[in-house]
Order: sequence, then C-alpha cells, then structure tokens
Amino acid sequence: MSTPAPPAADESAPLLPASTPIDAPSPARKWVKYALPLVLLPLFLIALLLVLLLPRNPAPLLAKVGVVDTHIDLPWLLRHYYRNDVGAFDMRGAMPGHVDIPRLKKGHVGGVFWSVYVPCSADLGLDDGPEFLTPTYRVRDTLEQIDVTKLMIDEYSDVFAYATSAAEMRAAMGGGKIASLIGVEGAHQLENSLGVLRTYYELGARYMTLTHSCNNAFADSAGIGATPTPLHGGLSPLGGQLIHEMNRLGMMVDISHVSDATAIQAFNVSRAPLLWSHSSARAVHNVRRNVPDSILELIGEGEGKKDAVVMVNFAPQFVADDGKADVKAVADHVVHIAHIAGVRHVGIGSDYDGIPNVPKGLEDVSMYPALFDELRTRGWDDTMLAGLAQYNLLRVFEGVERTAAEMKREGVKPVMAIYAKRTDL
Repeated sequence: MSTPAPPAADESAPLLPASTPIDAPSPARKWVKYALPLVLLPLFLIALLLVLLLPRNPAPLLAKVGVVDTHIDLPWLLRHYYRNDVGAFDMRGAMPGHVDIPRLKKGHVGGVFWSVYVPCSADLGLDDGPEFLTPTYRVRDTLEQIDVTKLMIDEYSDVFAYATSAAEMRAAMGGGKIASLIGVEGAHQLENSLGVLRTYYELGARYMTLTHSCNNAFADSAGIGATPTPLHGGLSPLGGQLIHEMNRLGMMVDISHVSDATAIQAFNVSRAPLLWSHSSARAVHNVRRNVPDSILELIGEGEGKKDAVVMVNFAPQFVADDGKADVKAVADHVVHIAHIAGVRHVGIGSDYDGIPNVPKGLEDVSMYPALFDELRTRGWDDTMLAGLAQYNLLRVFEGVERTAAEMKREGVKPVMAIYAKRTDL
C-alpha cells in the first residue's frame, strides 16, 4: 500500500505557527545575557596566562621526539667493570654508572652514539714515542670496544637497534627502539693509518674525534687541564687527508677535544658539516675544552658559514666552577650556543659513563627531561626543543652523507696517503 506524499514545503510559510506566542525576554534573562560574559572573560584571561607563563611538562614532546645523545661511554664502563663479558651484566637492572635500560626509557632516549674510547698512551702509563710509532694496543682495544658494543646491542635487541645511517636512525626510533651507533673518540686509535679508519667505518663507526687529550700524527689537541705543546699548528698534512677521507666515507668529523687552530682548519678543509660530539661554551665556563665564540661564529648555513652542531657536554668541570654545575648551568651553555651559532646548531652529548661526577639535577640518563623543562622556562618552544633533542644532529649527519654521495658521483678515490715517519713501508 502506498503512503501519501507529505505536502510540499511552502517557502512563504511562517517559521512559527501564527498561534505560537513570542514572549518578550524577562529582566532576569537580560541580566544573564550581559553578566555571564563579564564573569567568563576574567576566567579565560587567567587560564590563558597560566598556559603562557607556567612551564609545560616536556615529557609529551620527548615521548614523540626522543633524545639523541652523541656521547655515552658505556663501552668503556663494560671494559672496566666486566672485562667486555656481555654475559656478566644485566642492562635491564641497575647498572653501576649512569646508564641502563630502565633509566634510558625514563629519560625518553631515542638514540645513542656509544663511544668506543681508548685513553691516550700516557694515561695508561705507556709511551708511543715522539713520532707515535711505538705500538700500544690501541687498535686491538678499539676493536674490542666495537665488539662489546655490538654484542650489547644484539643482546638487548628488543630495546636497541643497530644503525649506521640517519635513515636507519629514523627507522629505529620510529619503530620504538633506541637507535644505537658507534663513535671513535680519538684519531690516536688509528695508530697513524687511514686503512684502519676505513676498517672502523666498515665496522660501523660513524664519527671519529680528531684528537683526545693528546696530540697525534694528525692534529693538535686542546688537552684536558694543561694544553699540550702544539706539534702541527693545528692539522698536519696527513690530518687534512684524514678529513678528506672521512668526508668521502660519510663519517662525521668530530672536533671535540681539538685545539682552536685544529678546529678552524677543519672548518676550512672539510667539505661536509662538522660535529662537536661533547663540548660546551667557553664564554659560559672558560676552559680550553669548550668552544670559543670566535669559532661558534663560524657556524651557520649562509654565505661564509659551515653547518655544524655542538652537542653540549655535562662534565661538571666543563660546565661551571666547582660545586656549581647543575641543570641551570648546563642550560646556560645550550642557550649561549644557540644565541651565537643559532638554535639549529646545538644538541646533547652528555659524556655519561665517561665522567666521574655529574651536574645536580642531571644525575643520569633518566634526567634529560629536567633540562628540557628548564629550557621551557626560558622561552624555548617545541620546535626549538625538538631540534635540540635530535633534529639538529640528524640534519648534520644527513649533510655528511650527502657530501659522501657527491664525492662518490665525482669518482673521488680512497686516500692512499701514508704517515711519512713510518719505517715499515
């Protein structure tokens, strides 16, 4: 049975039936109409001020954009405490230093460059001679550091993901794992050989510091405490060849620990962006290991500048006077570097597990959010903080990789330079 269609709408029909009365507003309703906005406006202004002035919790940002720390010395701790035995420790429990899995997760760590570090010969009571020719087991010890790092990553593969490129870092972090890379802390660990450099690269090393606390065949060091007498006036000729080969490979040139002359010459020699894996600002705390403003001013992406990133070191002796190193003092270094070099040129390279003491409020890897919270109180927004956390470092790493790709397209061959003072070749 069909249903009758409803009557067609009449556009001229009144909106209300003629019989429906339209009441005039009462005086009470008029009062509510005008008074309610007057009551709500102050409440809205108070809420807006609270949003603008009170520090926000950095955890939501860091949960999305994990912290990448370019310098953690856990491999050295594993050598010192456990003789490189990956079965002798448990990263899921409390470790003796500044780093373990629970604290990494609490600190919202997204990536780490594990430093494979061998001390300078004099620090081990050894003497490699005035021309660096006496063998001192530095290559062996570096290889063992690389080995224990990879074994550790593999043992906890549900947490760590081995990475050798910026793309692999992004993929690891996107998959909820801690991207794990390798950095070599000193060209003395090459024992004067570019062939050893290429081997370290093949084994996963993606940055190398040109010096540690000692001069070497490639470059002069800033030292730690006393500054060594310069041997080369910065880079040696072989040091220039070393940087060229690192550019060709796609290995970041790390100029933490180097003399000012070495750093300036590295800016002139390197085709690729540069890295300070763990350094702070000399204008904030006047020690030679920190970067002076005259060099920070060379950093940039415009005419006459070179892209670079300074990863701020937490070592108290590089941060502030004795007893004064705390999270605010570390933030002073971050802010100063950002002011001179630009906010896109600063990151975090704590030196955890490589320093005996830590700043108050930054006791271990769980405490990175405290630094981000402090920077929020100084006006840093999410974009600035995300750059500090990882994106500034990733940009530089990708720039180094682009340079290597360009050199490959140009047909640049491996550097075959040999240390002139070697007697075996």
